[in-house]
Amino acid sequence: MPEIVAKPRVGKFNKNAARRVRVAGKIPAVLYGAGQEPVAVEVSPKEVERILFSESGHNTIFDVQIEGQPTAKAMIVDWQREPLKDLLIHIDMKRIALDKPLRVSVRVKLLGIPMGVKTSGGILDQILREVEIECLPADIPSHIDVDISGLDLHGVVRVADLPHTGSIKFLNAEDATVAHVISIREEAAPAAEEGAGAAAEPAVAKKGKPEEAAKPADAKKPAAKK
Repeated sequence: MPEIVAKPRVGKFNKNAARRVRVAGKIPAVLYGAGQEPVAVEVSPKEVERILFSESGHNTIFDVQIEGQPTAKAMIVDWQREPLKDLLIHIDMKRIALDKPLRVSVRVKLLGIPMGVKTSGGILDQILREVEIECLPADIPSHIDVDISGLDLHGVVRVADLPHTGSIKFLNAEDATVAHVISIREEAAPAAEEGAGAAAEPAVAKKGKPEEAAKPADAKKPAAKK
């Protein structure tokens, strides 16, 4: 099982303190959950990146080793990156109990090329790239595979079509669309409608000008004689 060695942070927890942690080659982090007090720690960004870029990604369960404390099972629930250099600057880790179900989002992996794409010139459109599931920590899959090679033009894969097991409960609606094969015409139709709407707007705007110009002319008309 992966492991992160964490060192408790002491003193003030402000921007300057966090900056000093990063200058030293570590990143600030927090470990919380399981009814225990949160612990401010510093960890190695390399160990965190190794977990985030693994097959199971942020759903990976790992050991957190903190000096003077029992080893904790945890998951990465949030992380922040510096936008310009894309460097990790902070993570949140949550303690988990192996005997209690968790709710997590898992990637849906489409396998194969649909028949509707091969033979009918259709386009594969994936609507749900992740699905939300509930299961025990040990049963969390790295991804959910679904074979779409037999999908014809206008064919649809729904959540109900994903492989269901007794250990995983899907939280998305069973009739929610995961992926479908659409025609090129269907793909082009929304763009055409947007173009038509944009072309109609100037015409509506022009209709208002003669009415506005007529107002001063009407105001100059002499009042009717009694």
